Amino acid sequence: MLPALKAVRRSLKQLRSITTSTINSGYQQANVVILPSNLANDFQAFCSSNPAPLPLIYRSQLGETSCPPLAQDADIRTDISQYCVYEDGRLVRTVSSLHSYSTEPRATSDQQAANHGQQLDQTGMWSDMVCFYLGCSFGFEGRLKKAGVPVRNVEQGKNVSMYRTAVPCVPVGVFSCPLVVTMRPIPADMLNAAVQITHLNQLAHGAPIHIGDPALLGIQDLSRPDYGDQVESQPGDVTVFWSCGVTAIEAILSSKPSLAFSHYPGCMFLTDLPDSSTITTHSDLSARSTTNTDSEIPELSPLCFQVSHNPLQYSLASQRAVEKIRQLEIIIGEDPGQRGIRALFVQDELLRSCLALSHSSSVAITTGFPTHYMHSPPDETDGPPGAIAMATMLLALGKQVTMITDRRALEMNQAIIEEAVNTGVLKTAIPLVTFENTSPDSTLQFLCYHGDPSKPRYNHLMAIERSGRAEDGNYYNMRGVNIKHLVDPVDNLFVAAMDIPGITTTGVGDGGNELGMGKLKDKVKNLMPNGSLIACDIAADYAITAGVSNWGGYAVACGLYLLHTCPSHQRYLRKGLGLEPTTSPVQLQNWAANLPSVDKEESMLSTLMRFGVRSGKTGHLAMEVDGLTFHPTHSDIITRLLEITLGPAP
Repeated sequence: MLPALKAVRRSLKQLRSITTSTINSGYQQANVVILPSNLANDFQAFCSSNPAPLPLIYRSQLGETSCPPLAQDADIRTDISQYCVYEDGRLVRTVSSLHSYSTEPRATSDQQAANHGQQLDQTGMWSDMVCFYLGCSFGFEGRLKKAGVPVRNVEQGKNVSMYRTAVPCVPVGVFSCPLVVTMRPIPADMLNAAVQITHLNQLAHGAPIHIGDPALLGIQDLSRPDYGDQVESQPGDVTVFWSCGVTAIEAILSSKPSLAFSHYPGCMFLTDLPDSSTITTHSDLSARSTTNTDSEIPELSPLCFQVSHNPLQYSLASQRAVEKIRQLEIIIGEDPGQRGIRALFVQDELLRSCLALSHSSSVAITTGFPTHYMHSPPDETDGPPGAIAMATMLLALGKQVTMITDRRALEMNQAIIEEAVNTGVLKTAIPLVTFENTSPDSTLQFLCYHGDPSKPRYNHLMAIERSGRAEDGNYYNMRGVNIKHLVDPVDNLFVAAMDIPGITTTGVGDGGNELGMGKLKDKVKNLMPNGSLIACDIAADYAITAGVSNWGGYAVACGLYLLHTCPSHQRYLRKGLGLEPTTSPVQLQNWAANLPSVDKEESMLSTLMRFGVRSGKTGHLAMEVDGLTFHPTHSDIITRLLEITLGPAP
């Protein structure tokens, strides 16, 4: 065995009170669970079904005390500083050695027998026990420190904080328990470094499974960890949570085996594997493969983005997915109508909005810009196609979708949705509602169940080419004509959402007078025609700008597809639980079929024409949007977006 590791193990045996969380050994550390053989197969399957908290690196033979693939000359009965002993799912004692459980019963005095009770009956049972060695996050702390990322628990000389969450693991057999996580405060400007470093070490739980508000995991009080010590954050730190192998202890408590053992939380087994090891699974240990795993491919390395302020929430996506979504953003920012929209561009608004939508379960979409106040209907062809495109993809991904429209347009939009279903543009009808500001609590009653701001009905409000209220309280088209009499006060919902935790908002626009573009109102006032008059005053969390607003809707649909085919993002959504993501060909085909396409968008535009909806810029009742004909302009944009999303057509 390596001399340095011998010294560490020897020191641990001599100083039983030291936890390995404070030791930068340079070697991988392991959680240990020891179970009766009749539970071994189920527990191994439980590990496979919950790979982030329970990365299995070795399963022993029956009664085996060594673990040759992990450490030479090791003895699991003595090589951990402190063990927990469980009987019938209860922690009954902690011990510094398990030797007494692996020897034959010996004669003792009556007093000794009274003191030790049942333990005498359990000696010699080791031959029926199986040891499981699971990866530990202490294995990446040295690499974080080397990269300059502070490890607060080590700085403070404490064990890491561990918390029982409200997130259930995937059950297998008798094993069913909540996920346990470790928390490390990380400076906000070092989040990407922490994510990318830990992503490389799948053996040590890999990348974080949550970054931000602990309440989103069901953790109500960080000052009271369930295991380990309270670790103090510093100003500018963000709470970052990794899956934790102590989940296995929760599995023992819930399954209630007659006898079981584990490491004491924070007192780990030290292996001979360096903490830079890329071995990721139990089977890898026998092969010691030198081929690259997905975690080693740079373009699959995750990046971190803030997606919500209230509550604080970050998300992850691979460099590959991020780059593709940024390419989508560039395409939709083209300005063939020469409206000057590029001046409003802010990078990654599309990406952050897509990430927030991906975390959402219920989305409300609103559209409708009655720019043609002299016609009936006064609406334009920009907006509804993009709204339907987003709704279609959101529905395919299992989200709940509601459409919000003006009372004057309710009947027409109901008929348009029915026609979209009949022509195959939509797979199913979407609930269509209106909003009336009839009382002081109208917005709360609309946005939240029973008007309770702690129970939002929607996680995300999306406005696309929706008339936005200006500073003077009026609504203007691009020519500066006041159309307030045609617009219901849907803006009030976006204003109210700012104060409701858990609701994120997005606005999509192409001129600066659309709902949500208030985030960019200074730019609109200074750079857009009539900007000082028409600029929308109502901000959204994210403002997606596009040469034509429909294109923004198409890009959102494509971005959602890219995120749901991104392993890093899907792992983060699943909290590292469940079998590794392997999207079936049938599911991929279904998602791809729900992307916008030239045929579907041409059909949608034809439907709008039949209902008398006109092109925004020209007022033509023709196959055009904002004065740009569907072929070749819009069809070309759609084709290019799909090429980025799916790859070039064969």
